[in-house]
Amino acid sequence: MHLLYNISIWVFGFSMRILSLVNPKAKKWVAGRSKIFGQLPELEKRDVIWFHCASLGEFDQGLPLMELIKSNNPNCFLLVTFFSPSGMDHYYKRQHCADHVMYLPLDTPSNAAKFIAHFNPTQAFFVKYEFWSNFIYTARKNNTSIYNISGLFRDDHRFFKWYGNFFRHTLTKFDWFFVQNQHSKELLASIGIQNVSVTGDSRFDKVIDNKKNATKDSIIETFCAGQKPLIIGSSWPEDEKHILNAIANSSKKIIIAPHNVDERHISGIIAQLTVRYSRYTKANDNHALEQSTILILDTIGQLSNAYFYGSIAYVGGGFSGSLHNILEPAVFGLPVIFGPKHKRFPEGQAFINHGFGFSINSPQEICEALETIEENYTAIQKKEFEFIAINAGASLKIYTKIFSV
Repeated sequence: MHLLYNISIWVFGFSMRILSLVNPKAKKWVAGRSKIFGQLPELEKRDVIWFHCASLGEFDQGLPLMELIKSNNPNCFLLVTFFSPSGMDHYYKRQHCADHVMYLPLDTPSNAAKFIAHFNPTQAFFVKYEFWSNFIYTARKNNTSIYNISGLFRDDHRFFKWYGNFFRHTLTKFDWFFVQNQHSKELLASIGIQNVSVTGDSRFDKVIDNKKNATKDSIIETFCAGQKPLIIGSSWPEDEKHILNAIANSSKKIIIAPHNVDERHISGIIAQLTVRYSRYTKANDNHALEQSTILILDTIGQLSNAYFYGSIAYVGGGFSGSLHNILEPAVFGLPVIFGPKHKRFPEGQAFINHGFGFSINSPQEICEALETIEENYTAIQKKEFEFIAINAGASLKIYTKIFSV
């Protein structure tokens, strides 16, 4: 089975090189790994602690633990690897304490051997659910302690399928699993893995930290003119089709922060608007800003601060099955609306169950959700703040378990 896995990795790498000829994201993926072993940092015999994150969302989950580790061991060398270009493209927009950030090389035996030999990590943290077998096996042979943090397992994962023996064996190399929920713990127990703690989602710690560090934004503040707008965050065209239809005749201030801020997408949003709007990057007239009904955040990095000014949030990705971070607005007490495909994101159902999350399928359902929220705003917000407070502290629990002797 290990041979079949290695063949599949080789086929995947070859496919990405072919795809890179026509796909910009694949091109970045390939280019970022082309000279990777010629650009490794000098370590000067420092204690290397390695975090692997699939993308930016997992980086956010790992950051609170990284900060705890670094504050208590400032001389350690924090290494972060990403699988996805979206992580490499945007990680620098986060305040972080990583000493070196790089793409994870393709998971071949030779790449894993070179990587582990150079860095010799004492500890490795795989965030959420991306597990690369050759790196894990090689790290274990190197006596690296291996952990999974904010782990999230589902019934349809390959570990729990009839053909999943090789992948199940990979999981046996971990020292401990720190998972988000009880169901993940039960799934791991069903395949004989008992070294598991339910510590929750460390993203709660990250968004709480974001709230503490929120800063004023003069452009957004001028636009709001004392009102608390509806925030449309990380939206995709399918989201915009529904939400812009629902709010077409609204007089309420609205901020739109699309996931993609390329000119084609922004132009597509503008074509659907029937009210005055301003673009963040072109906001040089305060009067025009104040008179605008919609502000388009056509840049990256302003969304988390925008939630500070909002009253209700619509978070995108729920029509494609890639729901974006609904914790970011929730920490500011914004009731959250999102699309119907949130099965892979347990926080979505948790929000619904606790009464401050609203899943919608149509513009009409958005209008109904907005009406319900307006009528019960104070009670909904109270539940939301209580939920955030109860779920804080995952990172400290993980740190205490690993580092307290």
